[in-house]
Amino acid sequence: MNWTIEFAPLLPSFLLWLMVLATLGLGVFLLWQRFHGAPLRLASLGLLLLALFNPTLKQEERSPLSSIVLVVTDQSDSHKMTGRSKLTTDIRTRLAAKLKKVPNVETRWVTSTHNSASRNHSTQLTQDISRGLADIPTERLAGVIVISDGRIHDIPANPDALGLNVPLHLMLPGLKGEFDRRIELKEVPRFGLVGSSRPVKLRISQSGTSKTTGKIARLIIKRQDKPDEMIRIPVGEIFKIDFPFPHSGQNLMELELVPVEGELTKANNRLALTAEGVRENLRVLLVSGEPHPGERAWRNLLKSDASVDLVHFTILRPPQKRDNTPINQLSLIAFPTRELFSEKLSGFDLIIFDRYKRRGVLPRIYLGNVANYVKKGGAVLMATGSAFSSNFFSLYNTPLNTVLPAAPTGNTFDTPYTPLVTKDGLRHPVTGGLSGGNAKKPKWGRWHSLIDSSQKSGKVLMKGSKDRPLLILDRVGKGRVAMLMSDQAWLWSRGYEGGGPYSTLLRRVSHWLMKEPDLEEEYLRGVAEGKKLIIKRHSMADTVAPIEMTLPTGEKQTVILKNVAPGLWQKTITTDMTGLYHLQSGSLKTMVHIGRINSREMSAVTATAKPLSPILKNLGGGSYWLGKKSEDNTTGADKHLQDIATALPRISMLQSGTKFFGQSWLGLKKRNAYEIRGVSTLPLFSGLLALALALGLLSLMWFQEGRGKG
Repeated sequence: MNWTIEFAPLLPSFLLWLMVLATLGLGVFLLWQRFHGAPLRLASLGLLLLALFNPTLKQEERSPLSSIVLVVTDQSDSHKMTGRSKLTTDIRTRLAAKLKKVPNVETRWVTSTHNSASRNHSTQLTQDISRGLADIPTERLAGVIVISDGRIHDIPANPDALGLNVPLHLMLPGLKGEFDRRIELKEVPRFGLVGSSRPVKLRISQSGTSKTTGKIARLIIKRQDKPDEMIRIPVGEIFKIDFPFPHSGQNLMELELVPVEGELTKANNRLALTAEGVRENLRVLLVSGEPHPGERAWRNLLKSDASVDLVHFTILRPPQKRDNTPINQLSLIAFPTRELFSEKLSGFDLIIFDRYKRRGVLPRIYLGNVANYVKKGGAVLMATGSAFSSNFFSLYNTPLNTVLPAAPTGNTFDTPYTPLVTKDGLRHPVTGGLSGGNAKKPKWGRWHSLIDSSQKSGKVLMKGSKDRPLLILDRVGKGRVAMLMSDQAWLWSRGYEGGGPYSTLLRRVSHWLMKEPDLEEEYLRGVAEGKKLIIKRHSMADTVAPIEMTLPTGEKQTVILKNVAPGLWQKTITTDMTGLYHLQSGSLKTMVHIGRINSREMSAVTATAKPLSPILKNLGGGSYWLGKKSEDNTTGADKHLQDIATALPRISMLQSGTKFFGQSWLGLKKRNAYEIRGVSTLPLFSGLLALALALGLLSLMWFQEGRGKG
C-alpha cells in the first residue's frame, strides 16, 4: 500500500495562485496593522483556498518489478578465430549463475555477430545493444554487460549517443599484451593478360608486442604450377610481389605468413588471391579446302567471337598448277606455307583443317611441324570431309596421324541420322547439357554424311550412323586434338529439320581445345556466395572421392558431395566463418575465400578495452580481464587461452553513484520500478467535514469579533 496526497483544482491554476498571493498580501497587511481577529480571518481564507485546491488522499496498490540487466555476447569472426568462443561460453554460464542469485534481477541476453549486410563485415556491437534495449523499459534497466574482445567498429564518437543512464561494463575474454600479425592487402589486380604478371601490394601489420619477434616477417608465396617461395619482408612497410597469369580464367595465388611464437591466431596469416587471366587475342588459323556451305558457318562463328583473331585461307590453287594466265590477272595468291607452318606456327592457339585435301600444297615436313606443335601444347581441330577416307587425299596419311585419335576405314555413310550424345558425352562439359542432348531421341535435325573411322584413343562424345564415332576429343602430349567426322554441322545453322545447338557445340569444342578452365573434364571448384560455400566437382568417373575441407581455423572436415547431373557433384554449405577454405579431392586442390578478404573484422584481433573506454568512463562502468593462459606449451588459436575464465567480479546493487566498479566487484543500478494494480481516492475537503470546519471557523471569528466590540 502507498498513500499520497494529490490536488485537483476546482478553478484554473493561475487564478488560484493569484488568490493565494492576494491572501498572503492581505495577511501581511492585517498582521502589520494588528487588526483584531486577523489570525482567524486568515485561517478562514486559507481553508477556503484549500477547498478550492481540492486535495485528495490517493491509495495505490503497487507490485514491485524486477530490475533488468542486458548482457551482450560477442560471437563475431575475430572472436571465434582466436579461440575465445569456449572461454566466452564459460563466462556467460558463470555470469548467468551470479545474476540468478541477485534478488529481484532479470537477465536479457543478446548475441552479437558481424553484420552480414555491412560491406566490410565489421562488429556492430552498439547496434546489438540498441536492439536488446528496444523492449526494455528505461525505468527498469539496471545496467549493460558486454562480453567481447573490445574490437567494436560502430562506437559513437559521443558517448551520450547511446542514450544510457546506467553503468556499462566490459568483460574481456583475453589477456593483456596479446600479440598478433596479419597480411594486409593494399592493392590487388582483378585481371591480367595471360603470360604476364602484375604487382600485388601488401603490408604485414602487427598488433601488440612480443619480446621474441623482430621487425622481419617470413612470407610463403604459393603460385600455380611453381614451387613455393619464401621471402623476408619488413613489418609495417608496403611490399610488392608478382602475381603471374599462366592461363586464362581464374588464377590463384596463396600467401601464408609464417607464425611466430606467442601469436594469438594463425587464421589471418593466410590469404588466397584470385584474378582473371585474359588472353589478349586468341589466334585461330582456319585452313579450308574446296568451298562448301560449312566454310561460311565456320567463318561466321569464329568472327562473331570478339576474343578471336581469325586467319583464314582457302587453298584452291596448288603450287604445281601451271597455265598461261598473266600474273596481273590472277585473283588468287600463293599460300604462305613457310611463314604460317614454320616461322609463326607457335603463335596460333588453334589450327582448324576444314575439309582439307592433301594435294601437295602443304609438304609433309610442315604437317610434321603441326604434329610437333600439338605435342608441345598446341591444338588442332579436324572437320573432315569425304577426302579424309581417301587413300591419296587423306591427311591421315601424313605425319599428322601421330596425333589423330581415329583412323579412317575407307567407308562413308550417306544414310540420314540424328547425332546422339554418348554416355561419356553426357558427362563431358563440351557436350553435357546441350539442348536436347539428354534425350534418347533429341529434337535435332538430321545429318546425311559420316566418315567411318576406327578409334585409337580419346573419348567419343557424339555418335552418328550405326553408332559410329562422330565427335572425338583427345589429349596428346601437352596439346589437344578434336575430330568431327562429318562436314554437315552447317545444317543445324540453317535450321534444317529444326536445326540444333550448332554454335554452342562448336564454340565449346574450340574453347576446350584452347584450354578453357570451365570446360575441363576434371575440376574442383569452390564458389562463395555470401555466407554460402558451393563446392563443385566435375569428373568423367562414376564416383568421386569425398572432399577434405580445411577451415580457416585449421580444423578439417570431410564433405560428401551429391551427384546433381551427369559428371557433376555438388554440395552447398552455409557458414558464418570468414576466411580461407582449402578443398581437396584426390589430387585436385583448390581454395576459396568466404567474406571480404581485407575485412575490418580481421584487421586486429587482440583484446583491448581502449575503444570502449570513453563510454565506460562516462557511464561509470569498468573493464575486467578474464583470460587465462593455457597450461600446456602447444600453440594455436584454441591453445592460447584456457577454456575456463578467472574469477568473475562480485555483483552489487547500488541505489545511486557515479562509480559502479571496483577491482573485484561490479555495480548495477538498483531500480525501484513497480506496477500499479489498483487505485482508490478520498477527497479531504468535501462533504459534511469540510462544511463543519468552515462553519466552525466562521462562528469562532464572529464570536471573537462580538467580544471585541463589547
